[in-house]
Amino acid sequence: MSSVKRRRKHRRRIRPLRILFLLAIAALAVLGVMYMRYKSNLKPVSDIPETVLFEVKAGSSVKDVAEDLEAAGLVRNADSAYLFARRNNLGNIKSGEYELDKSWDPEKIFTWISDASNAIVYDTTVTIVEGDWAKDMANKIANATSVTADELMNLWNDETYLRSLMSRYPFITEDLFDPDIRTKLEGYLAPNTYRFYQETTAEEITEKILDQSLKVYNELEADMKKSSLSINEIYTLASIVQFESGDVNEMANISGVFWNRLDIDMPLQSSATVCYAIDFDKGDHWMDCEVNGNFESPYNTYKYGGLPPGPILNPGYDAIYATLHPAKHKYYYFMADVYGTGQIYYAETLAEHEANVSKYLR
Repeated sequence: MSSVKRRRKHRRRIRPLRILFLLAIAALAVLGVMYMRYKSNLKPVSDIPETVLFEVKAGSSVKDVAEDLEAAGLVRNADSAYLFARRNNLGNIKSGEYELDKSWDPEKIFTWISDASNAIVYDTTVTIVEGDWAKDMANKIANATSVTADELMNLWNDETYLRSLMSRYPFITEDLFDPDIRTKLEGYLAPNTYRFYQETTAEEITEKILDQSLKVYNELEADMKKSSLSINEIYTLASIVQFESGDVNEMANISGVFWNRLDIDMPLQSSATVCYAIDFDKGDHWMDCEVNGNFESPYNTYKYGGLPPGPILNPGYDAIYATLHPAKHKYYYFMADVYGTGQIYYAETLAEHEANVSKYLR
């Protein structure tokens, strides 16, 4: 074989190796560029601190969150952030709303949103108990939220607003717009434990409470339709029953006493209505209500027959149920042994009632 042929054969063997080498160099160069770009993408988007409110939606994957972070301007590149989180076991993210900073890198961001304790807590709990007055409710809510008590009380008396709710809440009737009613939504604000956003509005709070009121109403609607009383009268009588006794076991009997009086047009003579008429705070002594039977007010059932113009507090389910299902008996009077066991004593006649008062209250 000639020397020329040997050289050509040698060059043919070398060329593929050179091509592979060049390809390898090119690949390494591409990988290097990609790596440098990847590292660059893991830098903070800004050197200047800037807080951004960011929500990790429930059920979001790490990739979903990475894409949302890029859209919010918190990471440079979603794919790089996602790859980093997966490679570094930072995928155990927690749903919630977080305050993130544009000066943070993806590692700090994913570490931060993987700890639920870092989520912003917006809600607060407020417990409304059976027998609370509307003003008590307003003060409780105001102490826990951004809404003031005056805002709530004004809204609860806003006829235009209340009329806009009538189609949603059937217990809001024309009777609420009686000019003698002090607080139009008094009686219709269902007792319950509520969770409100701390930053909220009076409308959001009101409608959340009324949604609970609607649940109670729906449970008792069939019985209400059978009653001889209007919806407003039912809630009004229930509020008196609630005020007179917080004991569920006595509510039906007390309701029966008031129904018996209504049936013969006998004044209800409930000192609870006097308390509301005078607008005493709940901490005042109960005797202040007992000795002011002549106080001028349409709510005073010593001076005016029948039911007052509206509820005197916000009754619970049990009081409304007892109003619709009074005990059948012949009692027209009752009194509680407030100095002793608290037991309630019933009487058919005034003489029997006075004897009970002499025995247990004097």
